[in-house]
Amino acid sequence: MTVSKISTLRIALAQLNPTVGDIDGNAAMARKARAEAAALNADLVVYPELFITGYPPEDLVLKPAFVQASKQVVEALAEETGDGGPALLIGTPWPGEDGGLPYNSVALLDGGVISDIRHKADLPNYGVFDEKRVFRSGPMPGPVNFRDVRLGVPICEDMWTEDVCECLAETGAELLLVPNGSPFTREKHEIRMGHAVSRVTETSLPLIYVNQVGGQDELAFDGASFILNQGGALAVQMPAWNEALTISEWTRGDDGWRCATGERALLEEGHDAVYLACMTGLRDYVNKAGFPGVVLGLSGGIDSALTAAIAVDALGADRVHCVMLPYRYTSNESMSDAAACAEALGVRYDTIPISDPVEGFTESLRSVFTGKAADITEENLQSRTRGTLLMAISNKFGSMLVTTGNKSEVSVGYATLYGDMNGGFNPIKDLYKTQVYDLSRHRNGRRSKGALGPEGVVIPENIINKAPTAELRDNQTDQDSLPPYDALDDILECLVDHETPLADIVARGHSAEIVKKVERLLYLAEYKRRQSAPGVKITSRNFGRDRRYPITNKFRETL
Repeated sequence: MTVSKISTLRIALAQLNPTVGDIDGNAAMARKARAEAAALNADLVVYPELFITGYPPEDLVLKPAFVQASKQVVEALAEETGDGGPALLIGTPWPGEDGGLPYNSVALLDGGVISDIRHKADLPNYGVFDEKRVFRSGPMPGPVNFRDVRLGVPICEDMWTEDVCECLAETGAELLLVPNGSPFTREKHEIRMGHAVSRVTETSLPLIYVNQVGGQDELAFDGASFILNQGGALAVQMPAWNEALTISEWTRGDDGWRCATGERALLEEGHDAVYLACMTGLRDYVNKAGFPGVVLGLSGGIDSALTAAIAVDALGADRVHCVMLPYRYTSNESMSDAAACAEALGVRYDTIPISDPVEGFTESLRSVFTGKAADITEENLQSRTRGTLLMAISNKFGSMLVTTGNKSEVSVGYATLYGDMNGGFNPIKDLYKTQVYDLSRHRNGRRSKGALGPEGVVIPENIINKAPTAELRDNQTDQDSLPPYDALDDILECLVDHETPLADIVARGHSAEIVKKVERLLYLAEYKRRQSAPGVKITSRNFGRDRRYPITNKFRETL
């Protein structure tokens, strides 16, 4: 007797925002999504990579108790599928057979049991990924059987090369379902889509790509899940930066499964995508850590103004406290610009002069400094006084101090340890100064989706147009110490993001003297960067998880 095969499937894509370590909370989120999918008559719900633990769990998965707790929650979720509702395809760590490193796995939960498990075979070990440190590789997988359909489940990196998907196709997979924890960088969506199209072309199988959304420490996940039919045609494009549940409708024909055309969301690009990454990263860092709000120094300069705008858009004006901390070198222009920015954003704004504490420190040090001329030490005292006062406000009210240094400053050490570098998080840490200007103009012209701040100009034009200055001495500008930012940023992008040889940087039109100076400053500032606050990853080489240089380093490239 011939057994008839099912001819339709309704698969829900659960693009959600888990929290690392919140196993019970993530399970509750999974249950809610399943209930919504059940109301829409879904057969199966697909969740992102390691959804039960949140991604990336890093060394948490080295704790046996953590892996066991995840397993127990998955077993409980499996029992709940005995109600006849949708099955779950959900990411979780899974214990190794010998008690050693666990697997990065996906469990198929259906009919009240864990009906199958598949383990990630290709563990990424570059950039922000250290999976070989905490996971063991799984064997080359075959498909899982789900209600008479053979599903191939390549997990994230398994899709980025051809071997795993080729193996799944050769062993009878009919669909490729790809759970992901793929963080945002500029142009990342195009890169993902290129790999997905390649796998579809090579295997002649349709593909479902489900990515998580939200912020986790330095990483921002943009979601942007999608479905490709055979041939690579886009059937469904989910939105970026939003949690969403989408039902995809599948029909089995003579040539295999095909997804009906569904939602085709337009994805944010360029400055809009970068701004959303900064906003998402700050919002989730503050909210997931449980801070009631944030405090930051508002100097009248562009970096703090953009940071304040991002904070208001992420959290709302009622959760943002801005403070001006003027000294004798603070201009009236800076005072009025900061006040205008605070008014435009609708935040609490206080002014705390720092003359008394700075002079107090100076007096306390007078006998020790006898015979020494004033220099950068006295400038840094101003910055450190501001940092101390801002940290006191943070301690008193529980708000997290946001720091505001851009990637250009962080690169060359144009920042003061225990001063303006104080803070718990930096949403613009991976933006070069020229990008800060671009993003400020962008925000004045367009409020991003989901932003809680006001429409219109929130960063006064004078802040954007005036020469940048730290105002730590008379008539100071940034260009007293640094090359013009367009030149500096081009050199830094070559050195930091691309590891470009010095001779090639000089060939771009920069003087050899300036290139060597910038390289020297970049290396010397490594010890500062190791002590800096985490910040949202935007580029392929952010300071922190991506670029890892030794602090003690005598190497210099010859030119």
